[in-house]
Amino acid sequence: MSQILLVDDEVELTDALGRLLKREGYSVDVANDGEAALLAVQQKIDQGQLYDLLILDWMLPKLSGIEVCQELRSQSQLTPVLFLTAKDTLDDRVQGLDAGADDYLVKPFELRELLARVRALLRRSEQFSQTSPEALFQRIQMEGLELDLESQIAYCQGQAITLSEKESQLLTYLMQHPHQLLTHDQIYQHLWPSGDQPSSNVLAAQIRLLRRKIAAKNSPPLIHTIYGKGYWFGAKVEAEP
Repeated sequence: MSQILLVDDEVELTDALGRLLKREGYSVDVANDGEAALLAVQQKIDQGQLYDLLILDWMLPKLSGIEVCQELRSQSQLTPVLFLTAKDTLDDRVQGLDAGADDYLVKPFELRELLARVRALLRRSEQFSQTSPEALFQRIQMEGLELDLESQIAYCQGQAITLSEKESQLLTYLMQHPHQLLTHDQIYQHLWPSGDQPSSNVLAAQIRLLRRKIAAKNSPPLIHTIYGKGYWFGAKVEAEP
């Protein structure tokens, strides 16, 4: 049974979502502020367990959702995080993703969309945990950039770049298909299972954040936007797609 930590200061919302998630067969713990969320995570670790998913509100008492997520990632905890928030600008999405979130759902939202996002994150988490050691120890090298699939760390000009799980998945896909146009639909289908895709702004935010992270000093950008079509990975766009 997947274990979920639901963190929101709106008690009526956590009560309703908690009941919904339990009816879907999940084990659900609830916290109503950021400090309580971190305490719940630590208590789970002390029991020799980990949550399979955190559903985390952005605006929380004591510690914000952003601060909670940053703290977890600073401890190298890779538990998937789904942000719930009323903040819906591209900059807000980038800030959430930059903090280490894996997905983003804007309030108000449809319950069936929340459940779809939960299923998608839990599937990806399970697939990652079941990956064989041989596959995990692979490294991809392309255009002076190296990606360690096990640690989710990229290396550029001798510098280590820590990536979130979603950033690692996106960069892996781009590096496995260099010098070719990858359409928006192709990337969405790879990163998000059919029917679970987030809004178009989420991919743009992920690309913007990843491009900024892997930018090398005095080197051309590696991720190019082909407007209206998709993205191209390589030191330059070699031909008109």
